[in-house]
Amino acid sequence: MPEIQPSLTTQDILCAEVAAPPNALIVFGASGDLTRRKLLPSIFEIFTRDLLDERFYLLGAGRKKLSDADFRKYAKQAIRQNSIDATAKAFNSFTEKLYYIDGDYNDAAFYARIKTKLTELDKKHKVDSSRVFYLAVPPLLYNTIVEHLGQAGLSCPAEPNSQGKTRLVIEKPFGRDLQSATELNQIIHNCFDESQVYRIDHYLGKDTVQNILMFRFANAIFEPVWNRNFIDHVQITIAESVGVEHRGSYYDKAGALRDIFQNHMLQMLALVAMEPPASFDADHIRDEKVKLLRSIRPLKNDSFVRGQYGPGSIDGKGVVGYRQEPEVDPNSKTETFVASKLFIDNLRWKDVPFYLRTGKRLATKDTEIAITFKKVPHSMFASTGLGDMPPNILILQIQPEEGISLSFQAKRPGSKLCMSTLNMNFNYRSVFLTDMPEAYQRLLLDCMAGDQTLFTRQDDMDVSWRLLMPILEAWQMDNSAPYQYPAGAESFPAADKLIESDGRKWRNLGTSD
Repeated sequence: MPEIQPSLTTQDILCAEVAAPPNALIVFGASGDLTRRKLLPSIFEIFTRDLLDERFYLLGAGRKKLSDADFRKYAKQAIRQNSIDATAKAFNSFTEKLYYIDGDYNDAAFYARIKTKLTELDKKHKVDSSRVFYLAVPPLLYNTIVEHLGQAGLSCPAEPNSQGKTRLVIEKPFGRDLQSATELNQIIHNCFDESQVYRIDHYLGKDTVQNILMFRFANAIFEPVWNRNFIDHVQITIAESVGVEHRGSYYDKAGALRDIFQNHMLQMLALVAMEPPASFDADHIRDEKVKLLRSIRPLKNDSFVRGQYGPGSIDGKGVVGYRQEPEVDPNSKTETFVASKLFIDNLRWKDVPFYLRTGKRLATKDTEIAITFKKVPHSMFASTGLGDMPPNILILQIQPEEGISLSFQAKRPGSKLCMSTLNMNFNYRSVFLTDMPEAYQRLLLDCMAGDQTLFTRQDDMDVSWRLLMPILEAWQMDNSAPYQYPAGAESFPAADKLIESDGRKWRNLGTSD
């Protein structure tokens, strides 16, 4: 498909980058996989962009016995392994701000030592007790760590007229159902105010996801057509070519509905479909997201399809099926694929279908939001054989390459009536000539700056779990296994039927078609 590339001039650039104030970042699970792959490289990138205050330090906390020197060496290796180039001077300036303390998460004495260490480091780095506690640990440890932080006096309440100087960052999964999420919230709120809690969803840190708000509400040409009068349907896809990798034990207890759908997919849906907020204030934006989720028509089991990948091939290489993966039950009925059809019962979206799908071991990695507009109601070209022209499609591409494209019809040179679909394509990397920043960079910076815009609020979490509980309960009672699909497939018949019964088709993965 022919493409039209946009250009950017310096006068087009408007920036509002906010640097972090003085902060201490305390990472529980500091020697773990998440810290190594995401947190240390991201915080180093923020440091190299001069967005960290000089009055900053990071205290790693974990079970593994490490000295400060050991942890600094570990951090340098983690940063290098993630393809981040840096000078020796930059490494040394950064790592001299890193410290480590080891202990047992169940031992109250461990938290007393952490408190003493923080007092010492606050004085050394002049941080003034502004702290971010980051739980980069398995979910089963959340309750234990939060309760001990409260008992040790480390969860000081929010100050009047502020968002609080002490903050708590929690990774997903936030519970595995409504009851467990409610119980976790109760434990957290015994120690922390809601204004101090940052429930992190790394998808919301991706620039294209954030750009949904800018795209919709900063451009006058789109919002007038962002409704049922002009839009035929919306497709949201999160496709992965990888399997469960090293997460077999966790994933077999979660599945695609809990792991991806409940958080990533519903959050993207909310941003695409919500009403304009009164301002770019965190609570105004989150208010509208919750209103949107509450407007979703009650979900029914017949509007969902679940699948599980079997043996197949990815990129020409044979791969095992889900039930043959390490730490997965050989008789598992856990879904690795979910497709659904949702409706939003409000004036803007009445009767517009939203088709959502996510799956592992699919043909290619592809995350996108595709808004398909209605066809021209009457074609003046019907008599020439051009009566059924393709609809305009707006694509917000999130992975693997972030960008935005819009398809439209235009006359080709030559023959009097020779039309072609053109693709007006905006690619972040080609326009801004830089790699996209890791999502955790944006989210870590927001945590330290006290900006909760991209983080999930308690009522948002409650509504999303309430929506999905009828489906989770129906699947728990159902003894049948998910539909099987071969690894490397684009889809499978049951998932296709969900959308084709409405006279529509899933978009091809990894293409602009």
